Amino acid sequence: MLNTEKIAGMFLKLAAKGEFATLRMVSSYSESISVRSDVLAPVGSGTDSGYMITVYSGDGSGYAASTDFSEKGLEQTFEKARIWANFNKTRSVVPFSKIEKLSPSLNYSSPVEIPWEKKYLKDKIEYLKMLNRNMSAPNIADRSASLNFIRKTSTYMTSENGMTVQNFDFIIPYLSLTAAKDGAVQRRSLDSFAMAMQGGIEVFEKTGFNPENAKRLAVEANELLDAQNCPFGKMDLLLDPGQMVLQIHESIGHPLEIDRILGDERNYAGTSFVTLDMIGSFRYGSDLLNITFDPTVKGEFATYAADDDGFSAQKEFLIEKGILKRALGSGISQARGNVPGVSNSRASSWNRPPVDRMANLNMEPGTSSFKEMVSNVEKGVFMKTNLSWSIDDSRNKFQFGCEWGQLIENGKLTKLVKNPNYRGISRYFWNNLKMVGNIDTFEMKGVPNCGKAEPNQAIFVGHASPVCLFSDVEVFGGE
Repeated sequence: MLNTEKIAGMFLKLAAKGEFATLRMVSSYSESISVRSDVLAPVGSGTDSGYMITVYSGDGSGYAASTDFSEKGLEQTFEKARIWANFNKTRSVVPFSKIEKLSPSLNYSSPVEIPWEKKYLKDKIEYLKMLNRNMSAPNIADRSASLNFIRKTSTYMTSENGMTVQNFDFIIPYLSLTAAKDGAVQRRSLDSFAMAMQGGIEVFEKTGFNPENAKRLAVEANELLDAQNCPFGKMDLLLDPGQMVLQIHESIGHPLEIDRILGDERNYAGTSFVTLDMIGSFRYGSDLLNITFDPTVKGEFATYAADDDGFSAQKEFLIEKGILKRALGSGISQARGNVPGVSNSRASSWNRPPVDRMANLNMEPGTSSFKEMVSNVEKGVFMKTNLSWSIDDSRNKFQFGCEWGQLIENGKLTKLVKNPNYRGISRYFWNNLKMVGNIDTFEMKGVPNCGKAEPNQAIFVGHASPVCLFSDVEVFGGE
C-alpha cells in the first residue's frame, strides 16, 4: 500500500523551486476469468503502480515516469522532467505559459452496491460455467463467457497543494457464441464488447449478463443460420443502442478530437474531416442530433471528477440541434486551436502522457417510442449489435456490419435477415437522422478498447444512446 501522504510531502519538497509541477500516481489491480466451451481458462490477475511527474517552465513542459517511489526515485524523475521542460522552452509548439494550471482538491469513487469481493472466485467461475452451458444448443460451435474487473486509484497532486483522489471499479462482462451449419456461420453476442460499466456485482444484472440472455443468444444464432440475406438498396435504417455506440464513437467522437484535427494523430490514428473553422457553425446533422460530453453520469464507464490535467468534469453539448458547438479538446488543445473544448485530457496509465480522448459521449434521448419509429418505416431494416467496422482515416466514409437484422415493411417488423450491413458518409448520414427514441429506448454502454496515440493508449470510453431511425441509407447483405 502506497503512503500517499509521505509521497505528497516528498513531491512538494522537490517542487519548492518555483515551477508549477504535477504528480499523477496510478495504482491498479485487475482480474480476468473466462470459460470457453465449458473449459475454464487460467484465471489472470495483476497489479501495477507508478507515477508521472510533469514540470512547466515558461513555454516549456517536460514529463518523466517511474515505478520508484523512494525519495531518490522521485528526485531523479523530477529532475528528468525539469530538464525536458527547460529544453522545450524555445522548441514547443504549445505556449504552455498561457495554459491555465489548476490545483483541484476533489474526490471520486465509483458507485458500488455489491463489491467485487462479495462474490467468491469459485462462485464467479460457476456463474460463467452456467452461462456457458445455457449457450449450448444444436449448431453452436463455440461459446465464451468472461468477466474482467479493474480497480484503479488515481491521485493527482500539484505543487500548489492540490490533491484529487479518484477510485474506480470497472466491470466488463462478455457473452459470445458462434453457430455453424452447412457452411454458414453466424455470431451472436451480448452487444459485442459494449456492456462495460463502473460498479460492482450489480453490473451483471444491469447489463443483462444473465442465464436468460445466454439462452436467447443461442436461439437467435440458429435463427440467423436459416434466415435470408439482408437486401440491397437505399432504405430506412433503424439502429439499436448497441450499434449506435459504434456509430457515435467512430463518426462523431474521433473526428471531433482537436489533436486529431490539428494533425497530431495523422501517422497513426488518422486525421479528421472536421476543421477548426467548422466549430460553432457547421451543421453536423439534423435538428434531432444532440450529442453531449458528460463525465458526470453515475455508473457510466468513463465517469470521473477531473481529467488527468486537473480540469473538473462537467457536461457540455458538442452538437446541439445538429450544430457543432465545441470539440473534444483539453486545455492544451484549446490553447493551440483557440476553440472551446472539454475536460478530456486522459491517459491510459501512469506511464503515458494524457491526450485528447473521449470520455462519456452520449446522444440525448428524443421523444419517439420504438413503436412509432417502426410504424414510420415503409421499407427498411432494424439492425442490432456491431459485428464489423471500417472507416477511413478522416473518419468520414464508413461501412458497418451487424450481427442481427429484421426487415421493416409497411410499418411492421417482419422477416429476420442475416449479414446486415450499411455504409455512408458521416455528415450526410447524420443529416438523415429522422427520428430519435425516447428515454424508454435509451441504454448506457461502455467500450474498453479505444486505441489512440503513440505509444498506443487503450482507454475506457462510455456511450449512451436511444434507438435511432435514419432515412435513405445504403444497406447491403452478404453473398
